[in-house]
Amino acid sequence: MKRLQKKIGIIGAGNMGEAFIGALLRSEISNPDDLLISDLNEERLDHLQKKYSVGIVKNNFHLFQKSEIIILAVKPQAMEPVVSKLTETSEYPSLSDPKMIISIAAGVPIQKLETLFYPALGNISPETMPIIRVMPNTPALVLSGMSGMCGNQHATPEDMETAKIILEAMGSVVEVKEKEMDAITAISGSGPAYAFFLAESMIEAGIRLGFDPETAVTLTMKTIEGALKLMQESKESPEMLRKKVTSPGGTTEAAFQVLNAYRVKEVIIEAISRAAERSRELSK
Repeated sequence: MKRLQKKIGIIGAGNMGEAFIGALLRSEISNPDDLLISDLNEERLDHLQKKYSVGIVKNNFHLFQKSEIIILAVKPQAMEPVVSKLTETSEYPSLSDPKMIISIAAGVPIQKLETLFYPALGNISPETMPIIRVMPNTPALVLSGMSGMCGNQHATPEDMETAKIILEAMGSVVEVKEKEMDAITAISGSGPAYAFFLAESMIEAGIRLGFDPETAVTLTMKTIEGALKLMQESKESPEMLRKKVTSPGGTTEAAFQVLNAYRVKEVIIEAISRAAERSRELSK
């Protein structure tokens, strides 16, 4: 992958913050000297410094000053207090170097981020601080993430390409319009939980059918892994692949008679729609 040669600061050293660190270093997009991390948890910072040899900063504004790209890996409810503390610093209006802001906080719209960052800039043009909103998911922890991203009016094609390079280190990324971010949240952001729920159910069924837990887990994990690989490598749709497994009068058909009786497909679609609706509610 392309080396960025930019200072990247990550505010928030939780799981997703660490996912960025690991991915950027493993892909060689960055080296440890390029990365700075800040967090309230000093033990966590010390752990990450020892593990990755990255720089740690105990003051968010110092990280902000020293970085060209700032990744806000904080929870949605922490966004306003974290940014407000940055922008209330007396030195904030005198920032001269361009900064790119990347936020991964679910449900925090670009307009809200602009309201937090831009008014305190004084005479500095917002064009020097493009904002990019990202919705990653937890498989980014194992470099198999799926992210959606969108930028504000100040994010140039070059800015979007830079963000894409960072996100592709953790998996795949699609560029969407902000109005589509709620659907991204519902499908890929929350999506791993749906897959885990299916696995959870299959494991429990296996145990009820007499398998020991370890065997039930192996059967389930390898079956899902194989099905995913077949979907990825086959030119056929998931529907066609499902129909190929479902012989008339067979065991799979018997299972789907139960699933269809309980409208499982419709319920899943309804559940995902509700997740998207909740994302819209959180954005207000």
